[in-house]
Amino acid sequence: MREAWVIGAASTRYGKLAESAREAATRVGLAALDDAGVEPRAVGHTFVANCFGLTERQGHLGPLVNQGLGIPEVPSVSVESACSSSSAALHEAYVHVAGGFADVALVVGAERLSHLDTLTATGYFAFAADSAFEARNGATFPGLYATLADAYRAAYRTTPEMFGSIAVKNHANAARNPHAHFQREISMATYLASPTVAAPLRLYDCCPFSDGAAAVVLAAREAVPRPAREPLVVRASVRSGAPTALQDRPDLLGIPSTRRAAETAFRRAHLEPRDIGFAEVHDCFTIAEVLALEDLGFFPRGTAARESLEGTTARDGRLPINPSGGLKAKGHPVSATGVGQVVEIFEQANGRATGREVPRTDYALAHNVGATGGSCSVHIFARR
Repeated sequence: MREAWVIGAASTRYGKLAESAREAATRVGLAALDDAGVEPRAVGHTFVANCFGLTERQGHLGPLVNQGLGIPEVPSVSVESACSSSSAALHEAYVHVAGGFADVALVVGAERLSHLDTLTATGYFAFAADSAFEARNGATFPGLYATLADAYRAAYRTTPEMFGSIAVKNHANAARNPHAHFQREISMATYLASPTVAAPLRLYDCCPFSDGAAAVVLAAREAVPRPAREPLVVRASVRSGAPTALQDRPDLLGIPSTRRAAETAFRRAHLEPRDIGFAEVHDCFTIAEVLALEDLGFFPRGTAARESLEGTTARDGRLPINPSGGLKAKGHPVSATGVGQVVEIFEQANGRATGREVPRTDYALAHNVGATGGSCSVHIFARR
């Protein structure tokens, strides 16, 4: 296996796009290649993630992006893996580059949902759950994650302020991120006064529907002897799965696909959780950040919510989590989310996270989940 590097990255601002997902994907693809100092003709394969293109009456997005890049002859794969679509695309790009099938690969994730009303968008999201046993019985993702939050509260002593501290932290980080959907801080009082969406989850426990696109360029070390930016070395790229429906899980106190992916990723990287300096984790709801931190091995079961309240995961804490603002406040443009996490890690490594910098570190981790954990990707990156 060859050493694979992330050598360029780009993102739109998350929120509401006037352009289509196709246009946004092409634009960030070109921007990421320019950031890497790589011409489109050097790309050997593209991987384009998009879940809800059919809401714009457009599927098969990959070849259209290639056409916009001026490389229509280059092979492309369109990837759908719910909210983990672009991290799945990143894994496939890694396999191609590390395996010698391409010297340079472009990964793009794009989504546009703002043209849909909330009820319709929620319905589309529910398609990523178990349609027969969950969605058809009225379960949406706020309800499913509320079920996980209820189980957690029943097993461990938690307070609303513990979950609220995650929302407050992530909004504070997003307020310093020009890519973020929400660029303002909230107080604990604002969190506690927000309406209930699905008990015990409040409005500020939930991520927004966002438009957006993000892209990264992967290359073999041999292909870029003088990279234009400080590269990220991919130390591990691992995917795992789990039963899609909650009723088929052995317990509701964690996400098994995260645990398996993390264990394998740390083993392949020859690292342990304590080696990670900061992480971007999947926090579609505040309970999701709690479960991720425990499943990834950063904190023992039942302690992550309290650690958040105590400031451990703040930007100036022992383990900064989601300095971008996370899905919770940076936003969640479904198929752009996973690669957008890597954009944040790349920007931190290259001194471009002005105002939200975390201490310089040798290792960072990105964790991205599809639905309630039917699929999961964990990537570990190192400085060169």
